[in-house]
Amino acid sequence: MLIDFINILIPAMFALVFAYLVWKIVDCWVINAGNPEKVAQGRVFAVTAVLVLVVALSFWGIVALIRISFLGA
Repeated sequence: MLIDFINILIPAMFALVFAYLVWKIVDCWVINAGNPEKVAQGRVFAVTAVLVLVVALSFWGIVALIRISFLGA
């Protein structure tokens, strides 16, 4: 039951982080393109969001591996 909850939670996290990444790119690099401080802030947000996506994808893979190895499904 916990694994099923995690399998629902992880795609939701992917969607939220992706939406956040897209919003920050639009906000910092399109809307405030003339403001160097906002562009630098957008770069930090983009790198952070990509790292979170990589960690979440890795976690999802580990959970899938454990589920297949121990539960067989």
